[in-house]
This record gives sequence, C-alpha cells and structure tokens, in this order.
Amino acid sequence: MSFSSSEASTSLQASPSHALAPYGWDAGWEAEFARHAEQGLLPGRVVRVDRGQCDLVTTEGLIRADTAFVTPHDPLKVVCTGDWAAVEPVGGNPRYVRTLLPRRTAFARSTSSKRSEGQILAANVDHAIITVSLAVELDLGRIERFLALAWESGAQPLVVLSKADLVPDPTGLSYLVEDVETTAPGVQVLPVSSATGEGVEVLSAVVSGGTSVLLGASGAGKSTLANTLLGEDVMTVQAARDVDGKGRHTTTTRNLLLLPGGGVLIDTPGLRGVGLWDAETGVGQVFSEIEGLAADCRFHDCAHESEPGCAVTAAVEEGVLPVRRLESYRKLLRENQRIVAKTDARVRAEILKDWKRKGAAGRAAMEAKRGRIR
Repeated sequence: MSFSSSEASTSLQASPSHALAPYGWDAGWEAEFARHAEQGLLPGRVVRVDRGQCDLVTTEGLIRADTAFVTPHDPLKVVCTGDWAAVEPVGGNPRYVRTLLPRRTAFARSTSSKRSEGQILAANVDHAIITVSLAVELDLGRIERFLALAWESGAQPLVVLSKADLVPDPTGLSYLVEDVETTAPGVQVLPVSSATGEGVEVLSAVVSGGTSVLLGASGAGKSTLANTLLGEDVMTVQAARDVDGKGRHTTTTRNLLLLPGGGVLIDTPGLRGVGLWDAETGVGQVFSEIEGLAADCRFHDCAHESEPGCAVTAAVEEGVLPVRRLESYRKLLRENQRIVAKTDARVRAEILKDWKRKGAAGRAAMEAKRGRIR
C-alpha cells in the first residue's frame, strides 16, 4: 500500500471503508465486521499465507499475523489468500488473526494425494480466469474440470486463451475459440497475447471490477499475464519447453495483488491435478446442454447409457451432441460421486444400490441370452 499508518487513520475517520476499498471492502463487509470492530479488532484482507502466518493488508498498511486461532481440522476452513479477517490491534507480539469473515465464494479442489482431501485455493473471488496456453494442443477435458470447479465456487468463469500470437492464422484461431466455446457454454472465451496486446484491454476491463483469480496448468502463461495486467514485472517468468509448453513453477504461493486500473488479482501456482470437490452443480452447469436434453428422457433417473427413450443418447446418435462431451460428463459425475461418497454415508449406500441393480440387470440379460441359445 502507498499510505502510512497515520494517513490511514485519518482517512478512516472520514470514511471507515476508504483505505480498504481498493481491496474489495464494501458496505456488506463493513456490516459483517461490525461486531468484531466493537471488540477492538481490525479488518484485513489476506494477501499471502505461509506456514502458520499470513500477510494482510489492513488500515495500518501491510502486516504479518499468526493464524494459530484459525487453524481448524477441516482443510477447507484454513486461512486462504483472499479471505477477510479480524486481526488484533497493535501491541501484540505476535499479532493474531482472531477469526475469518464468512466467505462469499471459495474456489476449492480435491488434492492430488490419495487421501482426497479438499484444498481451498482462493476466497471471495468474483472472476475465475482459466488460463489455457495455445502453445500446445487444447485439452478440452481439463478445461471442463476447471469450469466445473469455477461454477461451483460461485465465481463467474472466464477462459483466456493465452499466447494467441503463436497462432498466426486468424481462421485457425477462430476454430480454436469455437472449440472452447462449445466446451464452455455461457462462458466468455477470450484469446489474449501479452506480446501483441491482443485481448488485453478487454481482459483489463473484466478484472477491474472485483477480485479475480488466475488458474491454469504450469506453463499456461499466468505469470506473464499477471505482469501484463499489473503493468510491471512483478511475477517471475521462466521459459516453457517447446515440446509441451510446460515450465518450472514460476509462482510458488498464492499472492493477492492490487491492479493499477482497479480490481484485485490473485495469482496461483500451476496446478498439476484438477480434482473435483463436491462439484455436482458445477458439472451440471458445464454440461448444461446435456442436462437440458435429460429433461426429455423417458425415465427421470436415466443414466444416459442404454435406457429406452433416452434423449441424450438419441442426440449423440443424431450427431447433435458430440460423444466426447457425453463421455466427459459421465466421467466427471462418477469422479465427483466417489469424492462425495468418502464423507457421505447416504451417497455410499446409493452407489452400492446402483451397483447391485446393474449387476442384477446384467445377470438377467445373460440368463435371457442363454435361454435364447437353448
């Protein structure tokens, strides 16, 4: 921040939210914080988390505080970049974050570990910018995963096709954009080049309103994009390999940065794994055309496999729905169901019941087949 503690105190007397307004502080947050203010605590937004401590921007400027009071067993409730917190006033050593304000949105995924725990990546985000490099072949399935998590978080997704200058043919670029638009119904798809400036003005206008998080695989160009939006080389950029577009992680922590044109940006490390975490609603949003077709199926619990009167499989046979989309939809729903079943006994019982039903149907079909052979 560019002001001193004394300047902050003076400005706050005139307008309680003025100093933190650039970081997203508004009347809603102020009302939520009122009871903490009565206890003498200060509001602050988490800009970085590191081993039991975090950096926060407060009315005093940038401070460091201990998170021992808000370290729950649930990994989805730990302090995260983007959180709004109630912090102890000056005097304590160390100073502590006493509590977090309820999150408006939260971007979470399943970790890549075998324990399949949830991991919170960013909090109180308005725009989830899914960054996809055009230096390598598009992975539409991966884009669908990011979109499902983004919709589930409560943020508005945006797909940025970075390094657009590497596709010099306008027709070819147009086809790539169309492919992603088909994969991302209801989502803006924007080709961007930090080298030529293509799409940067439009993206800057989007991120100027609220908090945005940059998401994507390592080498997708997030750090370069962040530097372009910031107008200076804040994030370290390393070259990506020509063979697969991947590079070493240039961002190792999640950082909250103030944008010169307004808005706040959270840059994240490249994600190797994009596991779903209780994202059934998000999956439905990504595959909204399939959910729409399913409304016309004969059976309300149609699995869209071999049931008679299935409007979804009929659309595939007619060439209206790409088979890849249906296969991806099934895959993500199964994966999400397995994740939820780990902590929900009711879901586990439903899965077991479904397995038994399918097993009985399979045995009946075999018996009928043997009868015909005889």
